[in-house]
Amino acid sequence: MDNKGEVVIYQTEDGLSRLEVSLQNETVWLTIDQMAELFQRDKSTISRHINKIFKEGELVRESTVAFYATVQNEGGRKVERNLEFFNLDVIISVGYRVKSQRGTQFRIWANSVLKVWRKKSRKERETQNKEVVYAVWNANINRKSYT
Repeated sequence: MDNKGEVVIYQTEDGLSRLEVSLQNETVWLTIDQMAELFQRDKSTISRHINKIFKEGELVRESTVAFYATVQNEGGRKVERNLEFFNLDVIISVGYRVKSQRGTQFRIWANSVLKVWRKKSRKERETQNKEVVYAVWNANINRKSYT
């Protein structure tokens, strides 16, 4: 993918984690590192579950994975890396496999955000992004009205 699309901040109900969630192609996207933080599991555990999801044919890698170029600081220099991002289908599947309450909260939040995002025109979303660099929507978004 060309860029990470729009970015929305997700904050867990307990307030311990904040994730920059990418919205693009009518879904949300997270890296393995972000899923590890979200589900409070080791990165290798998340990776193992993702590999099993694809190996078992639950999901197809080509339609659920995207690569974004990002710039990282490494040893005092900026390095561009392509990071692997996984869409909501993968995130939900991993959440079920690790039996994570945080995964359930994230799924509810993501679906609420996507409903709102789909209702807004592209122009409305661009205007909103100019006014607010990051929108912080907490995990209780489903209790609020965003129209």
